[in-house]
Amino acid sequence: MPYGFVQSANTLDLGPRVISSSTIVGSPAAATETLVAQITGIDNQLSVSVGVFLSAVVSFTVGTSGTAIRVRIRQGTTAGAGTVVADSGALTGGVAAGNLLSQDLQGFDTGASGGAGVASTSYHVSLQVTAGAATSTVSQANIVALVA
Repeated sequence: MPYGFVQSANTLDLGPRVISSSTIVGSPAAATETLVAQITGIDNQLSVSVGVFLSAVVSFTVGTSGTAIRVRIRQGTTAGAGTVVADSGALTGGVAAGNLLSQDLQGFDTGASGGAGVASTSYHVSLQVTAGAATSTVSQANIVALVA
């Protein structure tokens, strides 16, 4: 019978492998897909990576005429661009002008490989309010990456 793996994690520092940001970058105006939070420059952790686990949450007040919302996690820092890592699809439950909503989303990016081929790996969370006729106000946003 093999011996069980026994090791203390008291001295294990995962700090370099966990990157996060709670800075709100923007709020969606009308019905455009808008970057609301981002993390940048995690390439130095990817040389031995098998992927990146991403988790995001965004809280916002729905703007005028909003009928549905869509939250995405994408590679890069350009709203509406970059490979989609996770997509909520169109969510309609509780979506109405003036409502405060919060949505979380998780994904795993197996395409992140790091090394010399990746100058700077970045991710962002985007929010789109379908049929929005006015700005939806983001009150809280967070994205966390765990390099695996």
